Amino acid sequence: MRWMLRSKIHRATVTETRVDYEGSITVDEDLLERSGIWVGEKVTVADVNNGNRFETYTLPGRRGSGVIAVNGAAAHLCDEGDLVIIMAYELVDEPIHAKVLLVDGDNRVSRELLY
Repeated sequence: MRWMLRSKIHRATVTETRVDYEGSITVDEDLLERSGIWVGEKVTVADVNNGNRFETYTLPGRRGSGVIAVNGAAAHLCDEGDLVIIMAYELVDEPIHAKVLLVDGDNRVSRELLY
């Protein structure tokens, strides 16, 4: 069995950082649904601006809001306006195709790809 990329939200813009929060990353529920990432799912987040990379879990943000809020201790790793890549993986026996959402500066899907 191998860990394979299943879903990715590519170059989303961080809209908020909230240190005084329980932790996680809050993602617009439309993006979660369309990418196939579940609420509460473990994700890896890579900050394109500074190279920081961390694991956390997802929380639903207001549908259609474009929110990408990095919460808790991880808020020290990103700044508002940074671009991040949010990735979810799956342990599988066979290769799978990853669903990749490319988003614009307002965190709206501009393209959808399968890898």
